Amino acid sequence: MASFRFGSCVLDLDARQLYRDGQPVRLSPKAFELLKILVTERGKAVSKVQLHERIWPGTFVTDDSLARLVTEARAAIGDSARSPEFLLTMHAHGYRFDKAAEVTPAPPAQTGPAGWIMVGGRQIQLFEGENIIGRDLAARVLLDSVRVSRLHAYLTIREGAAMLVDRDSRNGTMVRGEKIAKGVPVPLEDGDEISIGGFTLKFRRPSEPVETVEDTITTRKT
Repeated sequence: MASFRFGSCVLDLDARQLYRDGQPVRLSPKAFELLKILVTERGKAVSKVQLHERIWPGTFVTDDSLARLVTEARAAIGDSARSPEFLLTMHAHGYRFDKAAEVTPAPPAQTGPAGWIMVGGRQIQLFEGENIIGRDLAARVLLDSVRVSRLHAYLTIREGAAMLVDRDSRNGTMVRGEKIAKGVPVPLEDGDEISIGGFTLKFRRPSEPVETVEDTITTRKT
């Protein structure tokens, strides 16, 4: 299965969990099933008959039961009933989900790690290409703090060259003790320190030995 992002939400089908603004949101099993169907069928109008058959197979329920699930799902994702952005009503037919994008996991490195980020006593492997640093659940370096923007910065590694770009974050990014300009790539060297939202991150090149290998790490700070 996969995960899907829409607005500030991520729907993780494997974990059967909805996240909003990085926090887990409680959903009834039937409401989760409704979201799962509509998100995986995103862009298509799914009829009420189809939803009844898939959510309550072999059981008769009224349209009121489906309407209650829609209300619960909209409240969970922060959608408006009067002017919904994601879960749309197709009058006299059913419902359609818009603006959901599948989160594609980063591919495994083919010739070893392209680099590392050291933070909080842990090592996070970086891939060739773009590595997101931020509070978004899809970030390669996930920093759990309200002082960190969802997509705070991009650390891009291509052919051995590492560049860091602040993606118009709210609280800014510092490299080697100096605040960097938003949107302007800054080259990184082995051992450079990056400060984001109270976290200190150290960039290391792949030639440096690392004893503990962790994949995507959530680092929390209050």
